[in-house]
Amino acid sequence: MRKNLWLVCWCLVASACAPATPLDPSSATVEQVIDGDTIEIRIGGKTESIRLIGIDTPETKHPTKPVQCFGPEASQFMHELLPEGTTVRLERDVEARDRYGRLLLYVYRMPDNLFVNYELAAQGYADTLSIEPNIMHRSDFSRAVAQARTNKLGLWKACR
Repeated sequence: MRKNLWLVCWCLVASACAPATPLDPSSATVEQVIDGDTIEIRIGGKTESIRLIGIDTPETKHPTKPVQCFGPEASQFMHELLPEGTTVRLERDVEARDRYGRLLLYVYRMPDNLFVNYELAAQGYADTLSIEPNIMHRSDFSRAVAQARTNKLGLWKACR
């Protein structure tokens, strides 16, 4: 009995500490774009709120902040990248959810495998937001944002 309990506990700890694992992409579809870095998807018969990891777009729907410069444009770009019904592949990092209960994920648009988090940064719609331990693509996002800044793309032209 004790041996089985130890095995169950070990498996739970191991799965909680597991590195990034893709979620089942076959049933993941976009239901709604909330703003530039938050979407709702349908996965496994359930609707989930998703916060894209590693980036931060200007606010448009924050309960205590006004609409920020280039926020509406970032939301519109997300709508263009992920219209309702788009199939997505999802990948997690270390922590599965934020304090608001949203899934924290890297999102890839199917079938072209466009890395949505990265595209938002590279096109100047997002800044980096590194919150450990979810930092798998931190250097990629930093390079993309630096390039967008240098080229004065998106918010780096309109707001800085």
